[in-house]
Amino acid sequence: MAPSLRDLQLTPLSGHRRPEIISARADTGDLEDVRLLDSYDEEAAAAAEAEGRGGDEKGARRIQVRVTGMTCSACTNSVEAAITALPGVARASVSLLQNKAHVVFDPNLVKDEDIKDAIEDAGFEADILPDSNNTMSRPQKVLSGQFRIGGMSCAACVNSVEGILRKLPGVKRAVVALATSFGEVEYDPSVISKDEIAHAIEDAGFDATFLQSSDQDKILLGVDRLTSETDVHVLQGILGNMKGVRQFEVNISLSEVEIIFDPQAVGLRHIVDTIERESIGSLKVHVRNPYARAASSDAQEVSKTLRLFLSSLFLSIPVFFIRMACPHIPFINSFMLMHCGPFLMRDLLKWVLVSIIQFVIGKRFYVAAYRALRHGSTNMDVLVVLGTSASYFYSVGALLYGAFSGFRPPIYFETSAMIITFVLFGKYLEVVAKGKTSDAIKKLVELAPATALLMVKDAEGRYKVERELDALLIQPGDVLKVLPGSKVPSDGIIVWGTSHVDESMVTGESVPVPKEISSVVIGGTMNLHGVLHIQATKVGSNTVLSQIISLVETAQMSKAPIQKFADYVASIFVPIVITMSLLTFFGWFLCGLLGAYPSSWVTESSNCFIFSLMFSISVVVIACPCALGLATPTAVMVATGVGATHGVLIKGGDALERAQSVQYVIFDKTGTLTQGKAAVTTAKVFAEMELGDFLTLVASAEASSEHPLARAIVDYAYHYHFFGKLPAAEHAADQSKEILSQWLLEAVDFSAVPGRGVQCLINGKRTLVGNRSLLAENGVIVPTEAENFLVDLEVNAKTGILVAYDGTFIGVLGIADPLKREAAVVVEGLKKIGVCPVMVTGDNWRTAQAVAKEVGIEDVRAEVMPVGKADVIRSIQKDGSMVAMVGDGINDSPALAAADIGMAIGAGTDIAIEAADYVLVKNNLEDVITAIDLSKKTFARIRWNYFFAMAYNIVAIPVAAGVLFPFTGLRMPPWLAGACMAFSSVSVVCSSLLLRRYRKPRLTTILQITVA
Repeated sequence: MAPSLRDLQLTPLSGHRRPEIISARADTGDLEDVRLLDSYDEEAAAAAEAEGRGGDEKGARRIQVRVTGMTCSACTNSVEAAITALPGVARASVSLLQNKAHVVFDPNLVKDEDIKDAIEDAGFEADILPDSNNTMSRPQKVLSGQFRIGGMSCAACVNSVEGILRKLPGVKRAVVALATSFGEVEYDPSVISKDEIAHAIEDAGFDATFLQSSDQDKILLGVDRLTSETDVHVLQGILGNMKGVRQFEVNISLSEVEIIFDPQAVGLRHIVDTIERESIGSLKVHVRNPYARAASSDAQEVSKTLRLFLSSLFLSIPVFFIRMACPHIPFINSFMLMHCGPFLMRDLLKWVLVSIIQFVIGKRFYVAAYRALRHGSTNMDVLVVLGTSASYFYSVGALLYGAFSGFRPPIYFETSAMIITFVLFGKYLEVVAKGKTSDAIKKLVELAPATALLMVKDAEGRYKVERELDALLIQPGDVLKVLPGSKVPSDGIIVWGTSHVDESMVTGESVPVPKEISSVVIGGTMNLHGVLHIQATKVGSNTVLSQIISLVETAQMSKAPIQKFADYVASIFVPIVITMSLLTFFGWFLCGLLGAYPSSWVTESSNCFIFSLMFSISVVVIACPCALGLATPTAVMVATGVGATHGVLIKGGDALERAQSVQYVIFDKTGTLTQGKAAVTTAKVFAEMELGDFLTLVASAEASSEHPLARAIVDYAYHYHFFGKLPAAEHAADQSKEILSQWLLEAVDFSAVPGRGVQCLINGKRTLVGNRSLLAENGVIVPTEAENFLVDLEVNAKTGILVAYDGTFIGVLGIADPLKREAAVVVEGLKKIGVCPVMVTGDNWRTAQAVAKEVGIEDVRAEVMPVGKADVIRSIQKDGSMVAMVGDGINDSPALAAADIGMAIGAGTDIAIEAADYVLVKNNLEDVITAIDLSKKTFARIRWNYFFAMAYNIVAIPVAAGVLFPFTGLRMPPWLAGACMAFSSVSVVCSSLLLRRYRKPRLTTILQITVA
């Protein structure tokens, strides 16, 4: 069970990871793995680095260049190589996500235009950004917008949309997901608007709908009873007179109003309340949930596809009946053979029915194919249009030829009708199946309650009135009432009541968690017993649940590196298929003209032209690029959703792919292998001083420190004197300080010495609390008796804290941090699956070796500073090994970022989670094995998907081309080819859906333990 999820921040990372180090803050209950009272000053390090470079780059010019057209790391390498090849360039770094190059160069040897020309010669567009010399200039605000993109059918469509978006000015990054029909675009709103982005997508031949952005000043409200122009004028008048509302747009057809407002001047709830109050109840307003809108759009797409399929089926059945059944029913056949002008009745009926299927129901294929070709790309729609049009227009030509010549060649109207029907049926199944891949997101969204009970104060300031309001209107500081059996509406702190809360839906922890006053609660969890009053602390997108949803969404949109193969194949697939279709036609046709095969083969078709055409159409129709395009994204989507349900949050497909190849797992010690709950177990005085006075002195020195070890010492001293426990909640910090001030001594000139400890003046005398190095640097000699006592502590996996006062050694404190109960089993399990565990810690060698021996780790690196942890990882990576790092502390962030796979314990600090690729929400080390196992299972499924998609096309295309016909007489008619094509993509999606049956590996199975 996670000790704390109070400040869990899940920040999705895109593309490369970067180490981000922030100064430590108080985090009660979590012990960072530092050597004694270690800290890491990133700012000082950065300043030192800058100072070190200053001499070498004196007089150098720095510019930023916007580089357009980069799509992968190979592009950034090409740009960097082109720039650094210029004489006078000191260094250059290129960011793929920001589409920028940072260049430092000697202006006497190379000019700005030379750098721009070099980038353009490498095949990219370049623009020198203004004011790039001002290193202190603030970066422009960049928004992240989500768009729903309709009409995509394969990876070629995705490539087309992404290519167009990336060429737009002001667009920093664009990622499109075929499985979700979502696109995420990072753009500069001062250069391009969301509407211009949507128009660009629509111009490319797809439907585009803007869903939401990171701009919190904009909100979409649904307005009930907005039915007339009078209602619109009333609403416009209310908003126009409202302070803080900058802009609004009313859409009466959708009963919506989009409002741009200043959140500092007016709150969202105030806007809603004002509209309902001033409209005298005639208008009812609610916040549009973007996920509900997405679900509605999905349902509409399913409904539309089903409607098209049923319409095509309804019209195709008569066509099929006329072809297959009517000749065997005499009275109907005689009617069908009647003449209607120059045409037979059967031919005329089929022409009319198939024309509706071809050009009304099948219009979507023509429109999509035209738009794709207009932008120089090809997709599945092009193949469908080619195959059905060839069959249809040949049949029309044959029909007209027979009507006016008297010779009636066979017609194949039913071929195009059946192809379109089967393709639409496959599309319907595909849409339904793809919808199931996002079930994890839907389930997470459903966890959040729709409404909340707001406690409203009366005139005397007492909570007497309860008001039900939309949960999306909750504001920080609101006091909310949570009834037994209802869900907690927002993250917050309990201010009244006690209960047990089921947090399994968010953290995966099955045991109900007891809650009391000052306890933290998570929005979306279930209150089981008593009534609670909670004060909202985090609302909207800042809640843990919202951030988990955002993280899973971002991961599902990301592309795994293996998908590059599918993207490349998709870009050349359609031209190759068309070429093969033409070769098939001309091959059979020329062989027929030359008499290379018996004339009996073409008796049914009357001539070799029709015989060859049917093979050619079958080749076009049976080829399926969609299966290749869906192989990876659907599997990644299901896997990230499954991981979230098991408490393993994955930040992207690239991380998911790397985890399958992990060879080393590096564990931080404190808070990762251990519980992170430090407790003083021993205190011994080696001077003429009472133990109580000794503890008061040490606690006085440590009271100003924010380190968890310091908190453990202060708690121990307080309990020794008063047999109580200090308040632990954040909001009780002032109360805790007041209690401490009543019995602690005044400490002045306090300072923390990184990697050593703390020092201060108490009663005018220097006080040192830390390790051997701190005392040695200050000339304090540790007696032999104390040194032996310290060694005994370290051998027993305890950390020794040495204390000196006025230049004299006075005592030792022993601090222990118990191991997590699953640590040893997980280490053994990793060994069983071929992964080598390593422990890296800032603690001393004896303590580190004692802990490592207890958990079964042979490779130990001790007394490692925070920056050194990243160096250890790089040293292991030198031989190409894939390294995962598991940690929780601020000082673990550089290592988490340096590792190939960073896994952050969920109860850890915000920055550690931000630097990681995986977040283990449950704070359980067993999930390390789950993460690796899920990655292996997912990519085994992806490889199987690719094998099936490739094998299908490799086998099906030759069969459709008639390779087996000379030997077996086996032919594949075009309508059957269309059915095969439709089911191929569905089968790939269904294959990915099998991952929903994933079960976590049992350690007893891995370790081959038999449980009686």
